[in-house]
Amino acid sequence: MLNKTFLPVSNKDMKERGWDSVDFVYVSGDAYVDHPTFGPAIITRVLENEGFRVGFISQPDWHKNSDFTVFGKPRLGFFVSSGNIDSMVAHYTVAKRKRSTDAYSPGGKIGLRPDRAVTVYCHKIREIFGDIPIIIGGLEASLRRFAHYDYWDDKIHPSILFESGADLISFGMGEKQTKIIAGRLNNGENISEITDVKGTCYAVPVQNTPYGGVECPSFENVLASKKEYAVSCRLQQDEQDHIRGKMLKQRHGKMMLIQNQPMEPLTTEELDKIYDLPYVRTYHPMYEKDGGVPGLSEVEFSITHNRGCFGGCNFCSIAFHQGRYVTCRSRESIVKEAKLLTTLPGFKGYIHDVGGPTANFRRPSCDIQEKHGLCKGKKCLAPTACKNLISTHEEYLEILRELRNLPKVKKVFIRSGIRYDYLLCDKNDEFFKELVEYHVSGQLKVAPEHCSAAVLDKMGKQHIESYKQFSKRYFNYTKSIGKEQYLVPYLMSSHPGATLKNAVELAEFIKSEHLHPEQVQDFYPTPGTISTAMYYTEMDPYTLESVYVAKTPHDKAMQRAIMQYFNPKNYDLVIEALKRTGRTDLIGRGDKCLIAPKGSDALRYQTSSNKHYTNKRGVNNGKRNLQKRKKKS
Repeated sequence: MLNKTFLPVSNKDMKERGWDSVDFVYVSGDAYVDHPTFGPAIITRVLENEGFRVGFISQPDWHKNSDFTVFGKPRLGFFVSSGNIDSMVAHYTVAKRKRSTDAYSPGGKIGLRPDRAVTVYCHKIREIFGDIPIIIGGLEASLRRFAHYDYWDDKIHPSILFESGADLISFGMGEKQTKIIAGRLNNGENISEITDVKGTCYAVPVQNTPYGGVECPSFENVLASKKEYAVSCRLQQDEQDHIRGKMLKQRHGKMMLIQNQPMEPLTTEELDKIYDLPYVRTYHPMYEKDGGVPGLSEVEFSITHNRGCFGGCNFCSIAFHQGRYVTCRSRESIVKEAKLLTTLPGFKGYIHDVGGPTANFRRPSCDIQEKHGLCKGKKCLAPTACKNLISTHEEYLEILRELRNLPKVKKVFIRSGIRYDYLLCDKNDEFFKELVEYHVSGQLKVAPEHCSAAVLDKMGKQHIESYKQFSKRYFNYTKSIGKEQYLVPYLMSSHPGATLKNAVELAEFIKSEHLHPEQVQDFYPTPGTISTAMYYTEMDPYTLESVYVAKTPHDKAMQRAIMQYFNPKNYDLVIEALKRTGRTDLIGRGDKCLIAPKGSDALRYQTSSNKHYTNKRGVNNGKRNLQKRKKKS
């Protein structure tokens, strides 16, 4: 029986366990948080459950050898990841400015991991330990497994396998690969011989390239041709399926990168076992002096019930990492974890989320994929829902009902995102009604992203009519139960395909829907997505047709500003955007106008330090709550 204690983080911890050495060392760019929403925690607990001695090195100082040698030389090798997210995304905004905080570092302190952490850590390990086996995984390694566009350098990088000098990439969710690789190393196999594990990438001299599979354009070719890069990205996405996906190859000079078929997703039984491992469920006590690790607070009392997402938005990395095939934990496993949460220090009666990549997916999108895999080059929900789609919330609703009836549970929220287009396909509206009545914390966040059909097509999303239909029903249900609840739509500017005219169209939509977005997200070109390929190549990888991309800071600023036309700081940019697009009809005092003429004081801008989100009647919730507080005082 394993004890719920942290893995060793120092030589002293190792000695206290009676160990002279460890089998594996796990190096992470995150602070050490032993919680099942943190990938490093899952992988290290899987290794421990297989009987291996594991040491954990979190955020080592890459300038010092001593931070990497606290356990000496591990018997079998190193596992390395940047942590829960890509280190470059952790460090930089979409404007390439340094962030001020890092949610996955103690006290939110920035700078405790290097840029491109996986590569830096691997170089240091090689420098110290020579040819010891190194396996890299997690999001940073997974999304960079092929030659990829790097937004921060604005150029094509080779596969991270070559940049880092690691032996294997474990892409995707990694539990099965980890068990197999660790077991075979323990049996005496050389890391160079472990070339047949699904869900891994390795490299061989070109003359030793295995037969079969699909060959992507080479690193040299994608460097020379944006069209070749687009083709390469399309092939990689198309073969990301554990049933019909083929082996992929990509030449890098005299070496060939080989990606084996994706690993099969964990079954329900396997997922249940993973989430039943003895996590301490908090950050290591060494961070107490710093105030803990901020990233834990959002998920500490949350439950992950599923994996995978058949939504497949083009800007999202989930399809290329987790895959589109949805698997779920059993009801018994979820209820067991909920009961555990009620016993933890700090639990106040609220389960913050029962979700995953998409909260309301509890099964694969159709039965056909069980035999044939997910359709190549097609989406289950966009531009319209597939006729084979099976939309049901019955089991999910039963689980939520059971959770909210548990002793000590006051409320169960759903915060990780609802696919409203999938919800609308369910002819039974019981879940919709109970979602509104029991599982919304005043506001429900959804992601229409844009209103232009042309832009939504490039995003791989349904058209805005589905959002409008959902919004109407949502507010009808809210009204029927006498509650005051709101929708907060996520909106994105400057996505490939989005012109300035499209941005004006979105501003008109924002006004007509009485929205008041405080923050707008610029498209962030992260490795491994179709949208990033569009951003770099300015062409659609599936049609090879030209795509407009706003790339200059000024063009991006105009798109973002007009979505917040009501902010006085944006006045000049909004005027410029409207003039450029020939929409000066929107400058004036009319109901449909976005902005008043310069020098006019007829139109007062709404500004407030309160949160702004509005309902269909246009009532500003931030101001209404302020009025209520004034009355009470």
